[in-house]
Amino acid sequence: MRSPARLLVSAAVIVGLALIAVAVIYWIEPAKSLPGFFPGHEKGSSHHHVKHGIAALAVGLAVLAFAWFQSGRKSALGS
Repeated sequence: MRSPARLLVSAAVIVGLALIAVAVIYWIEPAKSLPGFFPGHEKGSSHHHVKHGIAALAVGLAVLAFAWFQSGRKSALGS
């Protein structure tokens, strides 16, 4: 695998795992306990943002799938 491709795959794996961690944080922490830079942070709210977590999980899995397909062997078409 070429170096730029390896860098892209590594970055995609890191981003994918980070998004899955964000999904878990959305599911276990109420809105008042989320970090201030997270969308959905609300002072005094005990609401859990389940849909935000589902979205973060879906995007994280999509990024990991992208990394998986980019890391595969390149084959010639028609062979």
